[in-house]
Amino acid sequence: MNVPNKPKLSRRELLKRIGTGIAATATASLFASKAYHVHAVLKPETQSWGMLIDLTRCVGCNSCALACKEINNLPGAGAVPQSLESDTYTFVDTCLVTTATEEAEPRYVKRQCMHCLSPACVSACPAAAMYSSGQGPVVYRPNRCLGCRYCQLVCPFEVPRFDWKNGISPKISKCWLCYDRLQAAQKPACAEACPAGALRFGQREALLAQAHAQIASNPGRYVDHVFGELEVGGTSMLYLSDVPFEQLGFPTTLPLTALPEASHQAMAKLPFVIGGVAAVMTGVAVYTHRTPHISIQEHEALPETEVPVASDGNEE
Repeated sequence: MNVPNKPKLSRRELLKRIGTGIAATATASLFASKAYHVHAVLKPETQSWGMLIDLTRCVGCNSCALACKEINNLPGAGAVPQSLESDTYTFVDTCLVTTATEEAEPRYVKRQCMHCLSPACVSACPAAAMYSSGQGPVVYRPNRCLGCRYCQLVCPFEVPRFDWKNGISPKISKCWLCYDRLQAAQKPACAEACPAGALRFGQREALLAQAHAQIASNPGRYVDHVFGELEVGGTSMLYLSDVPFEQLGFPTTLPLTALPEASHQAMAKLPFVIGGVAAVMTGVAVYTHRTPHISIQEHEALPETEVPVASDGNEE
């Protein structure tokens, strides 16, 4: 039985596929290049906002968390939250620690977005839904959100929460540092509600100076470290404590350089990577799909073959 040779790819079809591959490569490279620039983190202004949280003053009253619920019209207002959720931007965590006198005592830690000065979530967001205001707060544009949750994956503090109940329009939730109130020359609701003076809001540089002055004048009251001053390039939320921060559940192995600095180096190479992949995939497509696509002239030149009819077994 003679097997006919496989039909060759026509010149027109070959040129068409090569052109498509080149166009795909150029488009992918352009998209990746633009995406890289979109990811560029807006550096905070010299005078950016911040909050100093003195954990030696916190009494665990949850006034801050309740005020946050109320001002943001979040569900469960009046109920003390126990963790960060899609409807909870901040809560007060209770930690049992060992003091310098070897006694076990509770400490209360306000948890929320740390508002990094060079936020990894902004760098990772492909749609620029998460962005830095340049004034301290890291805010969010829900109308741009794709629901990819990259911000969740890269956050060194595991803060952003995705609303799994909303399957139609994706939404990420976290503390926005009451950015709308700041525009109206008002303090964040949590700082305004604190009755113990544990939350101080103001210019970050001034708060850092205050924190170091407190440590210097009260060496027995505070550990010699302001958490958030240097971690991941610095954060807008700063903490003072009388016990080591690892006892309070803070990540203590974070780099002191901003995380997006490393990711931007990789992002700069992304256009070339995508372009190379597109070119390779085009070549593979040309090779693997060459048989079905033949020119009209080649099709007409092929010998006609009869379609075999299934036998019923009663042939004479």
